[in-house]
Amino acid sequence: MQKNLLKFFAIIMVLLVAGCGLLPDEIDETASWPAGKLYREAKQMMDAGDYEKAVQYLEKLEARYPFGVYAQQAQIEIAYAYYRDNDQPQALAAVERFIKLHPNHPNIDYMYYLRGLINFNDRVGIMNFAFKQDLSERDSKAAQEAFDSFRLLVTRFPDSIYAADARIRMQYLINMLARYEIHVAKYYYKRGAYVAALNRAQGAVAKYPDTSSSEEALYIMVRAYDKMGLNDLRDDANRIFQQNYPDSVLPSGGTKEPEAVWWKFW
Repeated sequence: MQKNLLKFFAIIMVLLVAGCGLLPDEIDETASWPAGKLYREAKQMMDAGDYEKAVQYLEKLEARYPFGVYAQQAQIEIAYAYYRDNDQPQALAAVERFIKLHPNHPNIDYMYYLRGLINFNDRVGIMNFAFKQDLSERDSKAAQEAFDSFRLLVTRFPDSIYAADARIRMQYLINMLARYEIHVAKYYYKRGAYVAALNRAQGAVAKYPDTSSSEEALYIMVRAYDKMGLNDLRDDANRIFQQNYPDSVLPSGGTKEPEAVWWKFW
């Protein structure tokens, strides 16, 4: 009896498995779409803000028509869709892939610009707006990478339609990178690491001499030398500080007026 029951269940299982194989797969409505229709539908999805669906259509377009007129444009649009969907890793990967595959493409300047934008807006979200976070307080890696991409764009394609905007963003990024050095220098100074504070302040002056952060950098140098008992160096730094910033409020305990934050600037 038990043996017959086991045979019965075995037969049922075989029938179930076989039945699953007979079920139709999920129908792909795009299977018969030509390249043009896939591209138009993807653009409509992006216009509607459905970037995930747009990427699906574009990836199908690239896979089915890899040598068609839409294939390279699809790769560009995929990178842009990931960027708009706040998927920074995928957006950067798509940009790098395109640059590697098509270094002489007519729109390669746009891809360098897009790479700069992706890094420029790195990790900027609702919390940054809510708390008005200064980008200079974040890790400077993305800012440096954004600057490098914009610099490559304006160097290789000075007449690009994206070059003017890239130059403005580069100046903003230089100021931001300088402020980042000041944040780090202040951090070290408050913890008594005067040599480290001095090194970061000196670096800010050397790397970003024409930014508004030079005033604070020089003053940190004066204070760090004073704390270390290096009076001659302190006096030299203070003389330079007074010559360049005679009306500074920093020695009297004042603070600099905050500059326009990035979300108001753009």
